[in-house]
Amino acid sequence: MRQMFNRIAPSYDRLNHIMSLNIDRGWRKRGVALVKQARPTRILDLATGTADLAIYMARQMADATVVGVDLSTEMLEVGRQKVAEAALTERITLEEGDAEALPFDDRSFDAVTVAFGVRNFADLPLCLQEMRRVLRAGGRVMILELSTPKNPLVKACYEFYAFRFLPWIGGWISNDKPAYRYLPASIRAFHRPERVVEMMREAGFHAVEKECKCLGIAHIYTAVK
Repeated sequence: MRQMFNRIAPSYDRLNHIMSLNIDRGWRKRGVALVKQARPTRILDLATGTADLAIYMARQMADATVVGVDLSTEMLEVGRQKVAEAALTERITLEEGDAEALPFDDRSFDAVTVAFGVRNFADLPLCLQEMRRVLRAGGRVMILELSTPKNPLVKACYEFYAFRFLPWIGGWISNDKPAYRYLPASIRAFHRPERVVEMMREAGFHAVEKECKCLGIAHIYTAVK
């Protein structure tokens, strides 16, 4: 997993926006609006990748600092360049780390976020427990993740795009076809939204809610410790 994301890091942002027709920006905007309601001053962004979400949160919440964590050193390197270009190095810190064993003290953060990353976590229940551990009482978690639509027609169109078009254009731009075969397969294999809600509750979160986006192509999950 680490090696795959290291390979596609240089083209990752451009491909994300091309393949989602920039719809992913709107999903992130909505997710951050939900986080902003809690007025956090210290935020942990897991699977931060190239720091898109971390940068957007720092811009939207002027009093907040953000710590981004990711397994991929190459993704983080791209992210650090973007953070520097945005003049946010004093408020955003990017670190290599594992979501299953976070190197932070209990109750260290006011909010924890993950955008398009939880489906790649090997042990999601353990990661959810770690998220809860590092949150202060009353802290909020926000997870944005892709999902498989339920509607048969929407699902058929989505899977044609995901399994035929995406590997072709992704492989062409990144020169890494296996990575862009894995990414849609990981969405198909991921838990149903209802199960994600159950897992969050089982991890000890309350006020768990899910918000369906684009006819089920993505969901935003929020909860409180």
